[in-house]
Amino acid sequence: CILIDVLVLYFPGSCVETVIGLYGETIEVPCNNGNNKPDGLIFTKWKYVKDDGSPGDLLVKQAQKDEATVSATDGYKSRVSIAANSSLLITRGSLADQRVFTCMVVSLTNLEEHSVEVKVHKKPSAPVIKNNAKELENDKLTQLGECVVENANPPADLIWMKNDQPLVDDGKMIIITSAITKDPVTGLSSTSSRLQYTARKEDVESQFTCTAKHEMGPDQVSEPETFPIHYPTEKVSLQVISQSPVREGDDVTLKCQADGNPPPTSFNFNIKGKKVMVTDKDVYTLTGVTRADSGIYKCSLLDNDVMESTQFVTVSFLDVSLTPTGKVLKKLGENLMVSLEKNASSEAKVTWTKDNRKLDKLPDFSKLTYSDAGLYVCDVSIEGIKRSLSFELTVEGIPKITSLTKHRSNDGKHKVLTCEAEGSPKPDVQWSVNGTNDEMSYVNGKATYKLTVVPSKNLTVSCFVTNKLGEDTKEISVFSQKNEDGAEQAKVIVGVVVGLLVAAALVGLTYWLYIKKTRQGSWKTGEKETGTSEESKKLEENNHKADV
Repeated sequence: CILIDVLVLYFPGSCVETVIGLYGETIEVPCNNGNNKPDGLIFTKWKYVKDDGSPGDLLVKQAQKDEATVSATDGYKSRVSIAANSSLLITRGSLADQRVFTCMVVSLTNLEEHSVEVKVHKKPSAPVIKNNAKELENDKLTQLGECVVENANPPADLIWMKNDQPLVDDGKMIIITSAITKDPVTGLSSTSSRLQYTARKEDVESQFTCTAKHEMGPDQVSEPETFPIHYPTEKVSLQVISQSPVREGDDVTLKCQADGNPPPTSFNFNIKGKKVMVTDKDVYTLTGVTRADSGIYKCSLLDNDVMESTQFVTVSFLDVSLTPTGKVLKKLGENLMVSLEKNASSEAKVTWTKDNRKLDKLPDFSKLTYSDAGLYVCDVSIEGIKRSLSFELTVEGIPKITSLTKHRSNDGKHKVLTCEAEGSPKPDVQWSVNGTNDEMSYVNGKATYKLTVVPSKNLTVSCFVTNKLGEDTKEISVFSQKNEDGAEQAKVIVGVVVGLLVAAALVGLTYWLYIKKTRQGSWKTGEKETGTSEESKKLEENNHKADV
C-alpha cells in the first residue's frame, strides 16, 4: 500500500506542468496526465535534470514487459518506480526532489516528451514562544519573547497577536524582527520572530500568542502567554478594618494599600500626628481603643510622604447614669425625682418600659399613686451600643376602705358583700361574720374582697382591712330574708298612704280655689260669704273622703 500525495499545478505562461508533493510522503509525477498509451507503444522512459544541469536516466518500461528497468545509479535507485498509468513514483519525498522530471513515450510512429516540475512542501511544527520576559515594565520597550516554527517548506509566516488582535510593527512602541534559517541537511526552513513591546498597566491581563501561516494551512496558534507588568505606585489607600461601628475596647487594624506592581511591602503610618514605620507588612493595629483614639490616621510610602491616604476614625461611646436605681420605696402622694444623664458619640435613643410594656414617656411622679408602682427599665442606645438601667418602684400607703356594698346572689338566696380598699402592702381583710370568701383581687394598690352570707336575722357586718402601716374599718347593715321582705311590704303601704294624702290635698286645694272664685262673684251679687247649702255639702263629702 503506497500513500501518494500530489498536487498538479499549471502556471500561466509556462508549458511545464508543476506537481506539489509532501515531504516524507510518496510523490506521484504524472506522464501527460495519463494520456500516454499511443498505438504502437514501444516503451516509456523517465529521466530528470541533475543538480549540475545534466540529464540523468531513472527507469524504462517496455510495453511488452510488466516490470520496469531502473537505470538510476544515485539516490533514486531505490526510491523510484512506475505506476500502471505510467506515472513516476518517488518514495520518501524530500527537498532534493524539487527538480524537473521528463516522461518520454516512444511508439512506432512518434516520440513524445512531457516535462513536470516537482515542488515539495512541508507543514511547519506548531509555533512556540520562547525566551519569555520575566516581567514587563510600564512604558518601557522590552523584548517580550521569541516565536519559533521549524521544519517548513516554504518558510512559514509568523504574526504576533495580543488578545486575538494582530500587533503591527510601528518602529517605536512595537518592534518585530523576523529571521529564516535552513537546515543544511534537510533544507527545511525555520522561522523565528522576536517581539519588543511597550507594556501598559492594562496589559496585566493581556494574552499574547503567535500565529503561524503556511501554504499547507490551517493557521496554527501558540499557547497564550501572560506577563506581570511592573509599574510604579500612583495611588495609596488606607482601609480601616474593624467591626462597625468602632466601639471602646475594640481592636482596629489600619491596612495601607498601593496600586503599584509589585506592591510596596513597607509603609509609614501616621498615628494621630506620630509617624510609625512598618516594614515587610502593610498593617498597623490599635488595640483596645478608647474615645481618645478618635481622630485622623494616615499612611504613605516610605520614600514619598506626599502620596498618602487619610481616614477619620470615630470611636463610639455611650455613658448613661440613672437616678434612682434598684429598689425604690415611696409613700402614697410623695414626689419621686427621676434623672437620666447621658453622654454619647452620637444622638442617643431613649425608650422606657414599665413591667415589659412600652411607655410613650416616663409618667409624672409629682404625686405618687399606687398605679405608679412597677419595674421601670430605661434603654439608651446608639448604633452598635445599648445600655439598660432600671429601678423598681414600690408605693406604700395606709389601707383605706373606699366602698362597702351588698347585693343578692343570682339565685336570690344569698347576700354578697363587696369590700373595696386601697393600700400597700396588700391589705389583709377580716369580716365580723362568717361566710364564704368568693374571690379576692389586688391590682395597682386596689384590693377587692367578696363575702357570701345567708343571714338568719338582721346583722351589722364590719369589713376590717389592715397592713403594716395601719388599718381601716367600715360597717353595713344586712337584713335577714324574712325581715327584708316585711320591710319591703311596709315600704309599699307607706307609699300608698302617702299617695292618698297627696291626692286629698290636691282635692282640697281645688275646692278652695273654687270657693274663692264663687265668693268673689257673690260679693258682686250680694251673696253671703258662707256660700250656699250645696257648696257646704260638697265640702263635707270631700272631707269625709279624705278621712277615709
